[in-house]
Amino acid sequence: MADKKGKKRAQRATSNVFAMFEQSQVQEFKEAFGLMDQDRDGVISVDDLKEVYNSLGRMPKDAELKAMVEEAQGPINFTMLLTLFGDRLNGTDEETVIMNAFKLFDENGSGIINSQA
Repeated sequence: MADKKGKKRAQRATSNVFAMFEQSQVQEFKEAFGLMDQDRDGVISVDDLKEVYNSLGRMPKDAELKAMVEEAQGPINFTMLLTLFGDRLNGTDEETVIMNAFKLFDENGSGIINSQA
């Protein structure tokens, strides 16, 4: 049942996702998408994220990257990325999604993220 709700929410969100942002924001997100889509196939994949994180000096586990990609209700194209950003800006993230993002940066499991990292 939860999966069905998520799909319906994603469908509603993508129908008006561009209206949620200023044109300048959409352009910035488009540039960010271009940086993340390392292989330029129009979709952000686990391999794309791995390359981005590696370039930042981070080495997340494949399972963590896979979980990030699976947060989306389908392939992460530009419209889906905007939908995910919109969810975050509107505070509609599930607690588990937020916790998984935190754990990615809490490398030693201490419950603290170092701002200098």
